[in-house]
Amino acid sequence: MQLFTALIAGLIFGIGLILSGMSDPAKVLGFLDLAGNWDPSLIFVMGGAILVAFPAFRLAGRRRRTLLGAPLQLPSANRITPRLVTGALAFGAGWGLAGYCPGPALASLAGGGLKPLLFSGAMLAGMGVFEVLERRAARRRK
Repeated sequence: MQLFTALIAGLIFGIGLILSGMSDPAKVLGFLDLAGNWDPSLIFVMGGAILVAFPAFRLAGRRRRTLLGAPLQLPSANRITPRLVTGALAFGAGWGLAGYCPGPALASLAGGGLKPLLFSGAMLAGMGVFEVLERRAARRRK
């Protein structure tokens, strides 16, 4: 049941990304182009997402289990660290250069095209490099 629920949630998320225009890199880049032909429409998408997510996270913070009975595991880190800032800068740079972030890139794969395929491949390669570096750092700490 959990796998089915995850599939349905992912499908709803992907459809929402496509309908909102978040999977269109030109629209995203237009939003990020503050000095040029700025397109503010994605502010409403982000605002709507925050309006839905904020109360849901507040409610989830009071629970120990999901609605399906699995243990609820919310992030416990709440400090701004150099590692967090570096990751945010890398994410923002990739988003600004390509017009994609992970969710929209995966949703865009359904439409075909080389750009989402290249972005997704580079994203997976970056995740692999991160994992290798993390394992090396963990071995050094031991």
